[in-house]
Amino acid sequence: MTISLSPQRRYREKAPAWRVAQWFNSDPLTLDDLRGRVVLVEAFQMLCPGCVRYGLPQADHISRVFGDDLAVIGLHTVFEHHDAMTPTSLAAFLAQYRVRFPVGVDAHEPPDPEPVTFGTYAMQGTPTTLLIDRDGILRGQQMGAIDDMVLAAAVARLIDERPAG
Repeated sequence: MTISLSPQRRYREKAPAWRVAQWFNSDPLTLDDLRGRVVLVEAFQMLCPGCVRYGLPQADHISRVFGDDLAVIGLHTVFEHHDAMTPTSLAAFLAQYRVRFPVGVDAHEPPDPEPVTFGTYAMQGTPTTLLIDRDGILRGQQMGAIDDMVLAAAVARLIDERPAG
């Protein structure tokens, strides 16, 4: 199910756990580790033009704007060209593009070429942006480019909300 990137309280489902095979720029992270913080997940592939041009630069920028009030996580979710997008290639890509926020590699369960977390969230492609509130509730999911102001406003509203607990 795809929902708009609109942080309304009507979404009450806890965000599903990530299945990550390897982490870059961080020790392993779970959503439980980030409870109490607003989380933005940018699902991407390094060979995806929209990810390189829009998704990753936007995630980096919003991370710098909101600082510690927002946890920005990259999810390298490869559903095609598996042989070209290896962890070694990803490490070089992250260095070249100066991606500094934590990046997890979405796990695979062969022979299925679809990554596990990609399937769990019913993503349809990349880039896909997920917004998770302080209580761990999935509040927004959108594939494709998102206007900077729309995304910043959605993040700011979530940061300003009081946790339900």
